[in-house]
Amino acid sequence: MIQSNFSLIHYNTFGINVNAHKFVEYSSEDELYNLILNGEIKEPYLHIGEGSNILFTKDYAGTILHSRIGHIELLKDEVEDVYLKVGAGINWDHFVAYCVNRNWYGIENLSLIPGEVGASAVQNIGAYGVEVKDVIVSVDTMNIYGERKNYLNSECGYSYRNSIFKKPEMKNVFVTYVTFKLSKIRKFNLEYSAIRDNLDGFDELTLSTVRSAIINIREQKLPNPKELGNAGSFFMNPIISMAHYREISAMYADVPSYKISEDQIKIPAAWLIDKCGWKGKSMGAAAVYDKQALVLVNKGGATGADIMALSAAIQASVFDKFKIKIHPEVNII
Repeated sequence: MIQSNFSLIHYNTFGINVNAHKFVEYSSEDELYNLILNGEIKEPYLHIGEGSNILFTKDYAGTILHSRIGHIELLKDEVEDVYLKVGAGINWDHFVAYCVNRNWYGIENLSLIPGEVGASAVQNIGAYGVEVKDVIVSVDTMNIYGERKNYLNSECGYSYRNSIFKKPEMKNVFVTYVTFKLSKIRKFNLEYSAIRDNLDGFDELTLSTVRSAIINIREQKLPNPKELGNAGSFFMNPIISMAHYREISAMYADVPSYKISEDQIKIPAAWLIDKCGWKGKSMGAAAVYDKQALVLVNKGGATGADIMALSAAIQASVFDKFKIKIHPEVNII
């Protein structure tokens, strides 16, 4: 499908009303290859998923690409593990449900994260003690020249909310499939107290009850993008030195933290923003969600510039108060 002057309002969860000069969707690697061969993809271009991690600040004067590759292939079914090759265009949470329903362990803590499978591998999505890199075996790609390449996990440069695919020089590389290794052995990651608390109402500990608990937590904290435009967590959690952390904890005994190494510690950006008094505050049609300070929302009619102005004000407040720089997790376009 190729369309001109295409509205992206339904392709970004912030609900920003911008247009793309050209919008292209494809359903297979061969379709993508033919689009490239026929010269349909010219600079500038941008490949998106469901737009759940994007903030558009203006119309896009080039080509937006979107994958509809929706195939799941069981590559290997071993005694303890399964290997799955999954199309980049599959909704991430639908894939999680698919695995939970088959008693395959490993991604249940990532339930209800918005977006698609391809974007999960690019962003290295994570939640509640799990990152998707922990279950990725490899990533299949095609570049703007039609060349196909398989990247092993070790070649993907995974770190916190980052991968090699986010580098500017990798802009011409499109994810087509992701291969996952999931476990058939019963094992749960319940290190977060919020998960354990939400499991109290269930009689049995299963993949389904853990998924339900995660969904309950996320629905309590995050607004439905169909009702209130947002991109989930807007900022990354900052990592600071242990010395800096001790200075903050001397003033705020309640500061939550997660030790990264002997010298580094992670502090929730939501806590920093909340301490600066931003939770529930608005700047015009842009606001900080009243139930979770990490989420910026479009109350209706906000532009990308409105969201950016709010973001900048929050960043300035956090730096003034804590001397910590927080950075957006979303991609600013």
